[in-house]
Amino acid sequence: LPTVIFSLEMGKEEWGDRFLSTDMPIESSLLQKGNINKLQWEPLAQSISKLSELPIYIDDSPVITLNSIRAKVKQLIAKHHRIGMVGIDYLQLMEGTDGDSFNLAFQIGKITRGLKQLARECNTTVVILSQLNRGVESRNVKRPMMSDLRESGRIEEDSDLVLLLYRDEYYHPDTIDRGIAEVIIAKNRGGPTGVTKLLFDPQFTCFKNLAQR
Repeated sequence: LPTVIFSLEMGKEEWGDRFLSTDMPIESSLLQKGNINKLQWEPLAQSISKLSELPIYIDDSPVITLNSIRAKVKQLIAKHHRIGMVGIDYLQLMEGTDGDSFNLAFQIGKITRGLKQLARECNTTVVILSQLNRGVESRNVKRPMMSDLRESGRIEEDSDLVLLLYRDEYYHPDTIDRGIAEVIIAKNRGGPTGVTKLLFDPQFTCFKNLAQR
């Protein structure tokens, strides 16, 4: 099924590098610098060919509103009849609709409620990335909680599933959990909450099952 990502954080080229890095695999820094050796050209060409055939759309417009997301999704549904996922990177960079209050919490709430309605209306999944409040950095325990989500009230209310990421290595380089990422299931409507662990591979900017370590 087609996927569309509205990216206010990264441009299309950087997304392309990330996809290629994970698929080949090859370090994304080598792609960005153009340091590709002769043995890597053929796998690179094959990966580009494969990825170019996937129905993945990246919208990196500098200004993205709830209305523009709705219009783009409707356009893709008209073309493909259904869409598998809508991704937004990230929520706090979206523009509020015309006439909104300058209050950020009000704007965020209006956007999250509109995206929830869009998901139901179009029978699709909407995945939203969100910033954390800076207060988490001042705590002794850095592991995030749902209340750390910036303007968390409406995000918590409108979300069916809330996942928080934590890497102990980021704060404690000598930790025994080097290379381990915790996925904290802070909210799961109709399902269990808890913590699961994955392997984080910084070379290829990807997560893997621990069994593959």
